[in-house]
Amino acid sequence: MQIQVNTDHHIKGHEALATSVRATVESALSRSREHITRVEVHLSDENGDKGGQNDKRCVMEARLQGRQPVAVTYRAATVEEAVDGAAGELTRLIENTLGRLHDQRIRRTDPPLPGSHSS
Repeated sequence: MQIQVNTDHHIKGHEALATSVRATVESALSRSREHITRVEVHLSDENGDKGGQNDKRCVMEARLQGRQPVAVTYRAATVEEAVDGAAGELTRLIENTLGRLHDQRIRRTDPPLPGSHSS
């Protein structure tokens, strides 16, 4: 699973932040990691230097094997809280998506073979 971390110009994108974000994402998605090819994390400060409540935003997009990407957005007072919140929401979204796919495979019934119907 590849994890890419992007920041806007208001958030210092130093390596320690990227390492922390990657660790959070890897931990949160560990149960589903074999189904995920890539996760993109976008961090931004919506108010810039002005400050404000819940102005840190984290958007996480996961690319699942053979599926369309799924994404979540989470806003919080700090970057760390935004990353934790987004990771939790993304985990639930992926587990629900994979659970539905699993249920569909179990419930799927193949059509009967021609000439095998009983009258």
